[in-house]
Amino acid sequence: MEIERRRPAAAGSVFHDPDAPPLPRPSPATETAGSASSPPRCDAPAAGTRGPGSAAAAGAATRKRSRVEAFGSTEEYEETCSLGEGGFGAVVKARHRVTGETVAIKRLTDPEDGGSEELLREARFHEACSAHPFIVDFLGVVRDPATAELRLVMECVGGPSIDRFVRDQRRRGRLPLPEATVRAVMWQVLKGAKKMHDQRIVHRDIKPENILVSDDGRAVKICDFGLAMSLSEAPPYEPDAGSLWYMAPELLLEKPDYDERVDTWSLGCVMAHLINGNVLFGDGRNEEGQLREIFDVLGYPDERTWPWFSSTPFAIEVLPLLEVHHRNHLRKLFPKAVLSQRGFEVLNGLLTCNPDKRLTAAAALDHPWFAKVGALELGRTQEVSSALPKTELLKVSTVPFV
Repeated sequence: MEIERRRPAAAGSVFHDPDAPPLPRPSPATETAGSASSPPRCDAPAAGTRGPGSAAAAGAATRKRSRVEAFGSTEEYEETCSLGEGGFGAVVKARHRVTGETVAIKRLTDPEDGGSEELLREARFHEACSAHPFIVDFLGVVRDPATAELRLVMECVGGPSIDRFVRDQRRRGRLPLPEATVRAVMWQVLKGAKKMHDQRIVHRDIKPENILVSDDGRAVKICDFGLAMSLSEAPPYEPDAGSLWYMAPELLLEKPDYDERVDTWSLGCVMAHLINGNVLFGDGRNEEGQLREIFDVLGYPDERTWPWFSSTPFAIEVLPLLEVHHRNHLRKLFPKAVLSQRGFEVLNGLLTCNPDKRLTAAAALDHPWFAKVGALELGRTQEVSSALPKTELLKVSTVPFV
């Protein structure tokens, strides 16, 4: 089976400053934008105007008149600095000229190519999941009076991404993270995921770069609904959406009727990354290579563990050419010295190849590992931002609170 290589996306999330030093105590040196651990991101659209993630499906998630329908103006805001740029959009930090409120404003990279509809689709999904402590808050949509281009207004989260936080801990020799910290982060992101899934919305691009740390270090928030879709639409669903290293096996195998458990697989990958700072399945360069890497660790499925798998082109055409095994080696990578038995049960439950047997967000939260969750304390930073305008990505430094 020939599988085409995916285009790598610009590193980092478009909702946070890619140069902000990670918490808890920022390093003196400022890094360049992006992350060496950023996975390739799919070229294909997120089931937008061509399928089940359409604006109509997004609208079904929010029945009442919403802030998406009441456009403000970009002239209400003064842009202060760039927060980052990704494959599909760029975000600036801005201040409301009247209230002084600091926000983040996203514009699509190519607004001429169906941009308004794509942005409104994202806005509707985001609004349906907003007003939650562990999801970046949606504030509205504004229009540029000069170009009629629409932009998304969101809460500005002051801290770095989980990816940057973990890389900072690695540099400081502070990995593996304490299990209590991993548990507190996972409890929060699973709560955010449950909110989305209760609305029948699938994020499809959960990864460390899309989980941001609040400025006080006490909360983490899921961001970037650019690839989200609604389960209110009937399958088949668009399989080519997400970031390769965090994509569930059923997406890689192009299963047409996947569900919200593609997100819980991604959260399992995030949990593994939190524990030891490594991308668990980070060497894949295409679907076939990614599947082989996953199955080398978790064991190749068979009729007993995942009946549907045997009917896939991968199983029919590729599997006979490989030396396969069915043993799960995940525990060897996360021994009891770094992860308790109950913690491993959650990790293993999230990283189950057969989605029918994989933990949902709700089921994971009910696990005894989360019976006692401590407060999250990742530290606190304060931004010192560079001024606009600049054509390239602006660097934003941070200094610790004393």
